[in-house]
Amino acid sequence: MLTLKLLRENPEFVINKLAIKHFDAREIVEKIIALDKNRRNLQTELDACLAEQKKKAAQIGSLMKEGKRAEAEAVKAEVASLKAKSSDLDKTSQENNAELDSLMVLLPNIPCDAVPEGKGAEDNVVVKMGNEIPDLGPDALPHWELAKKFDIIDFDLGVKLTGAGFPVYKGKGARLQRALINYFLDINTKAGYLEVEPPVMVNEASGFGTGQLPDKEGQMYHATVDNFYLVPTAEVPVTNIYRDVILGNNDFPVKMTAYTPCFRREAGSYGKDVRGLNRLHQFDKVEIVRLEKPENSYAALDEMIAHVEGIVNSLGLPYRILRLCGGDMSFTSAITYDFEVYSAAQGRWLEISSVSNFESYQANRLKLRYKDAEGKIQLAHTLNGSSLALPRVVAALLENNQKDGRIWIPEALRPYTGFDYIG
Repeated sequence: MLTLKLLRENPEFVINKLAIKHFDAREIVEKIIALDKNRRNLQTELDACLAEQKKKAAQIGSLMKEGKRAEAEAVKAEVASLKAKSSDLDKTSQENNAELDSLMVLLPNIPCDAVPEGKGAEDNVVVKMGNEIPDLGPDALPHWELAKKFDIIDFDLGVKLTGAGFPVYKGKGARLQRALINYFLDINTKAGYLEVEPPVMVNEASGFGTGQLPDKEGQMYHATVDNFYLVPTAEVPVTNIYRDVILGNNDFPVKMTAYTPCFRREAGSYGKDVRGLNRLHQFDKVEIVRLEKPENSYAALDEMIAHVEGIVNSLGLPYRILRLCGGDMSFTSAITYDFEVYSAAQGRWLEISSVSNFESYQANRLKLRYKDAEGKIQLAHTLNGSSLALPRVVAALLENNQKDGRIWIPEALRPYTGFDYIG
């Protein structure tokens, strides 16, 4: 959430910046500024009314002691009138503030200066590419056919048990999933990230804190009886560990990693690009989350990008890193870099990671703060990245490494799988 101070002092800056995200903020910003001014005026009037009420109330006892009963009764009437007025002012103030809060959460985060302009994925900027795309020949199979051939992923059984988008991993397919999770977690913990195992259901406050609510409720699975949400990413529970926390100046950096299954309704996703593992409703993902002081967050972002790149490189997958344009960024992000791997049998790029800096946007919603060296309370910065999301990694591994009737496992993974190939 943006701060009222920023909106009050630099409204045109906010409006112009959010236009890069193709968000027309003028009407909302102008309403917020008017409501904020009204909020401060109402508070000033309420404070004055309460002070006068207190002053008058103190007079009543003195007047009664002096035997001035009639004057005391008159002051009592004034106090009663002031109480009614302060009650009305308080009610009006609460209504004003509720409307103000409801508008504040409608504004997305401001993109940083490095974000390119653009409307959609076609305008994203490729900043780096690595590893050669394999030439598989005309007989190469897509991963959903390989999965069936080697009986390692059963999409039909998933439909029977739950529905489309909930595959069942079997045998070496299940072992490969577990190997990737352990491999990613081990790399992350060796890099100084604390492993945590959070719940996979969160409350409404947690969803609000990281910006999934009220923006993405239609994409989240909702357990309505308890008002819990299945997590769309480990970012939500892990970042919320520090909701309503004030850190010390020397507590940074905070680095955490977690594995969770992730649940996304993916409403509106149709067509050939959703086949197999390309788009699921339940999938496994390992996440990294960092909390930083504002002056260090962009150096931390560079470290996270390099960290994820190292993992992708270790698997030998052809990849590219994209800086997302304003029109393709998330609601909460100040800047995002996507990692994509090339799926050789499908002939297309598949996103496997997003690494983002949210600056103070999530921290303001979370009330995640710290005391700086001078003892002043400041908002922290939050960052997160996938390291990595499994389904499309598995799709690319199966397709790119098919050779001689087998699927060969990258050497770095073999100590975790316990086998060199599938087939």
